Amino acid sequence: MAIILHTPEEIEKMRIAGRLASEVLDYISPFVVPGVTTNQLDQLCHDYIVNVQQAIPAPLNYAPDGHTPYPKSICTSINQQICHGVPSEKALKAGDIVNLDITVIKDGYHGDTSRMFLVGAVSPQAKRLCDLTYQAMWRGIEQVKPGNTLGDIGYAIQSFAEKNGYSIVREFCGHGIGKKFHCEPQVLHYGKAGAGLPLKAGMIFTIEPMINAGRREIKFMPDGWTVVTKDRSLSAQWEHTVLVTEDGFEIMTVSAGTPARPTL
Repeated sequence: MAIILHTPEEIEKMRIAGRLASEVLDYISPFVVPGVTTNQLDQLCHDYIVNVQQAIPAPLNYAPDGHTPYPKSICTSINQQICHGVPSEKALKAGDIVNLDITVIKDGYHGDTSRMFLVGAVSPQAKRLCDLTYQAMWRGIEQVKPGNTLGDIGYAIQSFAEKNGYSIVREFCGHGIGKKFHCEPQVLHYGKAGAGLPLKAGMIFTIEPMINAGRREIKFMPDGWTVVTKDRSLSAQWEHTVLVTEDGFEIMTVSAGTPARPTL
């Protein structure tokens, strides 16, 4: 499939969709506390997206080949859950870490982003994993400019994570995004510097490393969606949607509450 190079008009629509997705995370942040269920978080986000933003929650009923339709409006991945955690009546407890993954559709365009949340007081090990995963995502983002390659992004993330004793999930990756939720290119979070597709201005894709405190092997849960670490170690993920500009990159998923760019 051909890689889409977005027009200025399409890029502006992606900025709007990306900002809205990030604003959902701003809105939900005060509710991520011990005792709240992930179903409650899902309902709050759903109502905000539909009623306030006049947008569509992209995950709801999303059904790629081989999958049953996803039953909720957001993904909530707790502790050893790597990604695609399905909201439930499970209540968060102090010490948990949870990823909230938000994708909205506005005027036909997708905005996709996720953040890690620390629930109450968490262990130093859990906080370190979340912090270093955020830094790893940004090390990948900083490789985005015309002339660099997808392999440069993957290598920057992988080398940083492994240097710090962590492992990279390989079965899931970033992806092109626009009118479609998932399209080319696939953005691996591991790889060789200089290898892979050259980046060109106008490309838009997600960078969303999933990093495990233990081994990288995964396991699917019976719901067909939730993915966990096989060794039950903690996992963390952050995600931004990124535009390749003429001289670098632009983060599309930015709002008032977006965490600051780290000092690397």
